[in-house]
Amino acid sequence: MNPRISQIDADSKDQQTHAVIGAAMEVHRELGPGFLEAVYQQALAIEFAVRAIPFAREVELPVYYKEQPLACSYRADFVCYESVIIELKALHAITGVEEAQLLNYLKATRLERGLLLNFGRPSLEFRRFVFSNLRKSAQSAD
Repeated sequence: MNPRISQIDADSKDQQTHAVIGAAMEVHRELGPGFLEAVYQQALAIEFAVRAIPFAREVELPVYYKEQPLACSYRADFVCYESVIIELKALHAITGVEEAQLLNYLKATRLERGLLLNFGRPSLEFRRFVFSNLRKSAQSAD
């Protein structure tokens, strides 16, 4: 079976990603658009700490092929709650390239949730993604 990747709508009741988005909105409200990604990354780390959101910054993520870890890896801007990949951008608009980057992080690392946050617009732009492995779901149903 193939893994299923989907974008979750903004009404999802995922409290952890909701908390991360709230922190990002506060950073965007304070700084506005126009800064480099590194500025938003530093400010978001401060906001995560203030809100007691557990996070790790610049996390090296292993990549697997047929259950074997590869020598190469990805580097996520943040991993929050030890399970949510956070990828920051400061662009005019999110495109399929940025979405593909996050989806590849999820597929390769086998983490299940990701947020793509774009600070480059007048309002914070965000997309939530879930990677669900149908093989794992089928095994748990047995």
